[in-house]
Amino acid sequence: MRKRFLAVILGIIMTFAFIGCSNSKTKEAVRPIVIQGAMDVETQSLVKQLQNAEKVTYGGWTFWKGTIDKFPVVIAKTEIGMTNAAASTLLAIEKFNPRAIINQGTAGGHDPQLHRCDIVIGKKSVNFGAFRSEHGDYNKGIHSENWIPMNIEVNVNGEIKEFKDFEGDAQLIKSAKSVANLYKKGKVVEGVIGSADQWNRELDRIKWLNKKYGTSVEEMETASAAQVAKSYNVPFLGIRILSNSEVNNEEYDRNSGEYCQNYVLEVTKTLIKEYSK
Repeated sequence: MRKRFLAVILGIIMTFAFIGCSNSKTKEAVRPIVIQGAMDVETQSLVKQLQNAEKVTYGGWTFWKGTIDKFPVVIAKTEIGMTNAAASTLLAIEKFNPRAIINQGTAGGHDPQLHRCDIVIGKKSVNFGAFRSEHGDYNKGIHSENWIPMNIEVNVNGEIKEFKDFEGDAQLIKSAKSVANLYKKGKVVEGVIGSADQWNRELDRIKWLNKKYGTSVEEMETASAAQVAKSYNVPFLGIRILSNSEVNNEEYDRNSGEYCQNYVLEVTKTLIKEYSK
């Protein structure tokens, strides 16, 4: 009798264990893709693509939950700047448990070979606002060209690691490159996305940043979002379109944000196909 009772109990335990395992796999399969943009012009075209969209707000940050091709997608309006982007990314990870994060939107050109409406897939993103200077006496001037880039410390799995930049996820880069031929407004290249709470228009400064950090473009969000994603081990990719290029004297294109979102939509659909296999 005791053996029979134990067998029944064991069977019940194994059944619940199987259900728990199945639920875990189900949750893994439906983890959403989070797509970030700082402003309305970088998010609203994508929001319109969501089926059954629901707007939610946490503090000062807004998210739209919905589906694209029956797969869960969250559009996040991070607001402008490094701190806003980091906070929005943290909320997105904690609230939605994303399978991947794409930070996208407009940027200013640094690389003379790139022109307005070209798109940069971020093989790396770098915080070019992190630097130190050597001691200088009073009345000796400010020599920013001598400033030294600093690494960023990130806690990854309980271990403090230093990063000079943040690499884009290889699988996300592959997916982004696979639809590059669909983009007709300019060329699509891999490059380095530079981020800082700065808006640089001095050509010598831009040239120095391009040489020192290898930056293709500059904006104010990607590297800080990448830093938070790295701490959580969430696959991350930055995608930026040149809305303007100071170095090539090309002024702001008001449609560039929409062009970038249309491209990112194709990237997202490709990811959905891969994640749905």
